[in-house]
Amino acid sequence: MTRCSECAVRDRAICQSLCEADLEELSRLGRHQTLEKGQALLWEGDESLLVGNVVDGVLKLCSTTSAGRDQTLGTFYPSDFLGRPFASTTPHSVIAVTDARVCTFTRSAFDGFARKHPDLEHKLLQRTLSELDRARRWMLLLGSKSATERVSAFLLDLASRLPAEPVDQGSDGAIRLELPFGRQEIADLLGLTIETVSRQITQLKHDRIIDTPSRRAIVILDRAGLEACAGEL
Repeated sequence: MTRCSECAVRDRAICQSLCEADLEELSRLGRHQTLEKGQALLWEGDESLLVGNVVDGVLKLCSTTSAGRDQTLGTFYPSDFLGRPFASTTPHSVIAVTDARVCTFTRSAFDGFARKHPDLEHKLLQRTLSELDRARRWMLLLGSKSATERVSAFLLDLASRLPAEPVDQGSDGAIRLELPFGRQEIADLLGLTIETVSRQITQLKHDRIIDTPSRRAIVILDRAGLEACAGEL
């Protein structure tokens, strides 16, 4: 696999605290895996065998209800950590929303490495607490927000987690995002229909809060307006 010191997400992943020697040791434990859209990396209830970092693409955390329906519980983007260290079973499934690439480690090898590196354990704890906060926000998003609030909050979340570039469109602070998935995937993640998602995006564009220069590009023109639509002001 690519050496950890050359990893594209090295400066944002939990291993950012490691020195070069420790990174070399960690790189010998890991391997890169490619996933096709819809392919599962981890299955709910299985033995916890893998952990790792997302290098490219988007994955989702989901659980199956008693009626057999999949419920999305969150999403993973590049540099996010997935899997359950120090646990014997996997509580939720992890499935690729897009084609993806992940850097994985056997859970037992990673556990042993983490125990010898307190800084890494500390980063892991910080990341876990951040994921807990994000999971609580996701529960609120799906459980009590309107369609407008869901789509707006989702775009704000993407803006905080995906690379964005400033643009000059007559608005101070306007940024452009290239979405890694289409509107059907957004609808599936938010528990909405694709028609509802399209209507909400069209309305936000009509209100000059966002622009859509292409099917996969979103320009946030008015962040405060988007926050208001998301119910965050």
